[in-house]
Amino acid sequence: MSGAAPAGYAPPTGPGERTPSHRASRWLVALTTVWAVLLGVLVWVSVRDDPPTVREQRDLAQAGPVVDRAVGELLAAVGDAGAVVLTPERVTRGCRITPMEDGAVLERGVAVDLAGDDVRGLLERVAARLPADWWARVRATDEGVRLRADAGGFVAVEGRPAGPGRALLTADTGCRPVGAGYRPPTAAPGPEGAALAAALRALGLPAAPQPTPSAAPCPAGGGTNTRTVRATGPAPATLAALAPLAGGSPVRETPEVYAWRSGPVSVVVERAGDEVRLAASAGCPA
Repeated sequence: MSGAAPAGYAPPTGPGERTPSHRASRWLVALTTVWAVLLGVLVWVSVRDDPPTVREQRDLAQAGPVVDRAVGELLAAVGDAGAVVLTPERVTRGCRITPMEDGAVLERGVAVDLAGDDVRGLLERVAARLPADWWARVRATDEGVRLRADAGGFVAVEGRPAGPGRALLTADTGCRPVGAGYRPPTAAPGPEGAALAAALRALGLPAAPQPTPSAAPCPAGGGTNTRTVRATGPAPATLAALAPLAGGSPVRETPEVYAWRSGPVSVVVERAGDEVRLAASAGCPA
């Protein structure tokens, strides 16, 4: 029998042998894996160290001033339509920017107490008075009536009902790198401090230590700021002792909430269980 292989016949490879095409495939897989790992490391280093190339990469330290300015615009848009309070800033950590990096969301806002219950009317007033390039609109949604606008820098603005006769207007950054973190603006205290002290005296509560105001820049600029100071104490039986401070014309009067305005200064006093919470705010100049 002849040992010559028929034409076109390829002898089988032995158990220890690999064809050239098989070896090439193994090298291709290895190179692809190395490249994917290298690309992931480069992306992580770029996000961590490089300056932002698009606005959504701006960290909280960079996006915070946009939120602060938006809060000032919102409060100015409310004007004298209700008693206003700057809500405390809130930084919520734990969102994901990339699979390898956590981020945080900054939110600030303005709470508004109204003389009536027409929250939609307030939202429409605010939308009409915000900057035109924010494209503010009020719409009915599955969650209820909402104001939505874009303050620029990928900062979203929303307004919504927050209970009977109350609206909440907010500005938030969405998920951002934390960076150096958010530093709220500061301002020297003004007439809101005296209004807070008068409310505490009327309720028979001790004077609060000099509070540090929450602040936001007013749209008019010139270094003017809107400010809110706060205090808490044991809840009195009623809030009726505040009536003389309101001059007989409170913005809102219920067993749980007493709110009034005195010129540019708003005061909101709220019972919450055994505690009473007081906030006094100085608005932006008209």
